[in-house]
Amino acid sequence: MPTIATRRTALASLALGAVLLLALAAFGAAGDWQRADAQDDRRAAAVTVGGGHACALLDSGAVECWGNNDYGQAVAPAGQFSALSAGGFHTCGLRESGAVECWGDNRYGQTDAPAGQFSALSAGWRHTCGLRESGAVECWGDNRYGQTDAPTGRFSALSAGGSHTCGLRETGAVECWGDNGEGQTDAPTGRFSAVSAGWSHTCGLRETGEIECWGANHFGQADTPAGRFSALSAGNRHTCGLRETGAVECWGDNDYGRTDAPAGQFNALSAGGLHSCGLRETGAVECWGSNDFGQTDAPAGRFSALSAGGLHSCGLRETGAVECWGRNGNGQTDAPAGRFSALSAGLFHTCGLRETGTVECWGRNDYGQADPPAGQFSALSAGGFHTCGLRETGAVECWGRNGNGQTDAPTGNFSAVSAGWFHTCGLRETGAVECWGRNTYGQTDAPAGRFSALSAGSWHTCGLRETGAVECWGYDSYGQTDAPTGRFSAVSEGWHHTCGLRETGAVECWGYTFDGQAQPPAGEQRAISAGGYHACAVNVDSAATCWMVFNGAADVPAWLREPSAAPTVDLGSGRIVARRLADGRTEFGWQPAAGGERVLPQQRYFPTDATVDRWLRSSPIEVDGVEIGRINARLLADGRIEFAFTPTGGERILPPSRYFPVGAGVGRWLRSTEIELGG
Repeated sequence: MPTIATRRTALASLALGAVLLLALAAFGAAGDWQRADAQDDRRAAAVTVGGGHACALLDSGAVECWGNNDYGQAVAPAGQFSALSAGGFHTCGLRESGAVECWGDNRYGQTDAPAGQFSALSAGWRHTCGLRESGAVECWGDNRYGQTDAPTGRFSALSAGGSHTCGLRETGAVECWGDNGEGQTDAPTGRFSAVSAGWSHTCGLRETGEIECWGANHFGQADTPAGRFSALSAGNRHTCGLRETGAVECWGDNDYGRTDAPAGQFNALSAGGLHSCGLRETGAVECWGSNDFGQTDAPAGRFSALSAGGLHSCGLRETGAVECWGRNGNGQTDAPAGRFSALSAGLFHTCGLRETGTVECWGRNDYGQADPPAGQFSALSAGGFHTCGLRETGAVECWGRNGNGQTDAPTGNFSAVSAGWFHTCGLRETGAVECWGRNTYGQTDAPAGRFSALSAGSWHTCGLRETGAVECWGYDSYGQTDAPTGRFSAVSEGWHHTCGLRETGAVECWGYTFDGQAQPPAGEQRAISAGGYHACAVNVDSAATCWMVFNGAADVPAWLREPSAAPTVDLGSGRIVARRLADGRTEFGWQPAAGGERVLPQQRYFPTDATVDRWLRSSPIEVDGVEIGRINARLLADGRIEFAFTPTGGERILPPSRYFPVGAGVGRWLRSTEIELGG
């Protein structure tokens, strides 16, 4: 799995600033929080890649993570570390005291690090191992294949993989234990200087500089190139090596471009699940591979329509040709040649309407969702595992999976149809919406009245009233049915988010925002489509734009990509603003003193279950394109929330009025005293 990241130097902790803030009269923010440090040196000293996330160890000893955070694996604790390792859905760090601290997924006990001192550690898919100062290996977590049953004796290094572990004896011999279904624990004899365990294969670096791999080789991940290397890292189904020249060379499965290492010199590397990262000599981090599936990488050129599916997107060229991009595990982006008049991207399949009125589908077809009936249709909609079409007579006909009655269309005439995951909705010619199929969250309980358009998502549905107002119903855990007021001309739903097109051409999204799918681009658009964890729009110039990085795994923070690019401009001044939400969370943001709109960072919600006295931080706040810093917050023992601000490259500022009261009213913005950030 990932290469163990260690820090070259340790910087002394910096004293906190002494400046303070005023009582807030209107507080607010949105997004998931991260723990805050007083100051991070902006250079990365090491990098480690996990299943869908990555972490960098900074020169200061602080840890910065990004990417998939479903289990909190990308929310690093504060303080200094000397080494870290990212596993499948968890991360572990080695404190300077020798103690191991882990965070993230703990379903198998992989973050329950034993007490005592360690000299090294390695996080596997669902288990973790540490090297005691005595040279003994101790492992914890999932032990289904014996991957935590470390042999006795002294080791000098170790590496935890998918379901196996390998250690380097002081003699230079490699010894492995755990799952051996692919021969990944059958280490060859002889002396090695390093070892790296991947998902189902293992690689070792000979003392001569050659790499030798064993185990699974279905994708060529064990077919090492000739020549000398100075380091190596085995990932899921690929391997990367660092040449003595500093060049990175990768081999094996190149799905998502995970082996397409960029040119230039690196001094460290780490191969993960679907992507890899390298550390430049400048301290910059550069990643390649899954981002997550490229569904946001819209090709250049002009389109007349587009549709965002589960993890892929398709666009209709002005010539009538269909072009698709993104995940293609089921052939859902392999569009046939010829001219189409409309298209619809489903979860794992896509359908197009020929100019003749016939429907043609491609991609996953395990339920017959890609086997359309013969005859002519005027419209179509691809859902989770079923598809529906509108006959020219106005009748709706559906095919594919019907476990919840989603293909049992009622009789009568409709003017539009939209297929969700396990439910379907149709728009009657009278303007009434009628839905059928699964109704676990009320997604088929359409409100009365007239609509002009509708869109069925995964577990929720939205309709466009004739007044231009959007009304939604169904699952609302992420606010995806909380449509903003005002007039829209179109609406489209993804899995847990919704996007609407204003009559001005502006796109506004709401709901699940963790991966940025509810953060649309500026400018005038003329069409929108919300997909699984992404969304796309066609602008007035017919160019397609998509946004969101599925897990963000290769989306390195800008300041880590270019450590020397820290802004040197005057950061100005402003106030922290916050408000209490109806669900108990506290939303906060930044109000520049110079005026203008309130800035709400993507990660701006203070959780209801926060730990007392633990500082959390927002995502970076940008004003006029310049990153000015992050808002910090912590829960006090008396129930108040204390706020502060850490300018980019500066120390945390504690303004005099910085406490958000326990009894604050719902929805009312409060604000702090003005904070001077300086230059």
